[in-house]
Amino acid sequence: MSQTLLGGFLSATFNPLAGDKPSVVEYLVVAGGGGGGAHIGGGGGAGGLLTATDFAVAAGTPLTVTVGAGGAGSTLRANDGSTGDNSVFSSITCLGGGGGASEASGNAGAGGSGGGSSYSGTGFGSAGTAGQGFAGGSPTSGVSQYAAAGGGGAGSVGSGPSRSQGGNGGAGLCSTITGSRVFYAGGGGGNGDIDANTGLGSAGGADGGVGDVLPFNATANTGGGGGGGGYYGAAGPPGLRGSNGGSGVVIIRWPSSQQAPASTTGSLQINYSDGYQIYTFTSSGTITF
Repeated sequence: MSQTLLGGFLSATFNPLAGDKPSVVEYLVVAGGGGGGAHIGGGGGAGGLLTATDFAVAAGTPLTVTVGAGGAGSTLRANDGSTGDNSVFSSITCLGGGGGASEASGNAGAGGSGGGSSYSGTGFGSAGTAGQGFAGGSPTSGVSQYAAAGGGGAGSVGSGPSRSQGGNGGAGLCSTITGSRVFYAGGGGGNGDIDANTGLGSAGGADGGVGDVLPFNATANTGGGGGGGGYYGAAGPPGLRGSNGGSGVVIIRWPSSQQAPASTTGSLQINYSDGYQIYTFTSSGTITF
C-alpha cells in the first residue's frame, strides 16, 4: 500500500512525522554468499541469515549497517571459491557463505552456510554456523562419481552428487519483511561431468547460482551461493570457472505510525507496505532513530 496525502499531510496510517520513536524494530540480515568452486566444483554456501522482530533501538544512537559482498567464483582448479563477506546490523553479525571446493583442492570453505565438496572426493562439505545456515554437501558414499556437491543454504544442507549429476544447493528461506515473498540464502548447485565437453549442473537453492558449464552468478542482495564450475575439456576457461555468490542485504522495518529515523547514510530503498515503513540497505551505511 502506498502512502497517501490528506490536505497536504501524510495520513495518520502512514505518517512517519507523527507518533513516538520506535523502541524495537524487526530486521533481516543476510551475508554475502560464497563463490563456487572450479573444474567440476562444489557450490558455494549461502550467506548466514538472521531475523527477529524485537531488536531494541535507542534514540540518537547511530547503528552500523554493513552489507557483505558475494565471494568470487574460483578461476583455477587449485583454488576454492572465495568466502562471502559478513553483513552486520548493530550487534547482529551474519557470516559470509563458505566457498565451494575446486577439483584439485576438495576442501570446501566454512561460513554462514558451508561450501559443497568437489568431485575429487578428497574433501567434504564444510559446516555452517548454528542458527545461520547449514552444511555443504559431501561425496555420496559408495558412488564413484564425477560430480560435485551443492553448497548449504539457510533452510537445509546441500545435497551430495550422483554418478555425473551435481548435487543441489540447500534451500533458502522465504521472508515477507518487504511486503512480498522473497527467498534468501539458497546454496549454489554443484557441477558434474557427463562427457568430455559438458558439465551436468544442478539447481541452486532459492536464488543460489546454478552449477553449469558457463557461470551463473547468484542473485544480488539475496546472499545465494555461486554455482560450481563445469568440466574444462573443449569448453575452455569459461567451463572451468565457478560462479560468484550473491551480495547480502539488511532490511529493517517498524510500524508506519511511528517516527521515521532521524538520519540514514548509504544506499537504501524506503517503502511502505502492510502498515510498516521498510528500509532496505543494499550497501553499507548507518541508521539513527
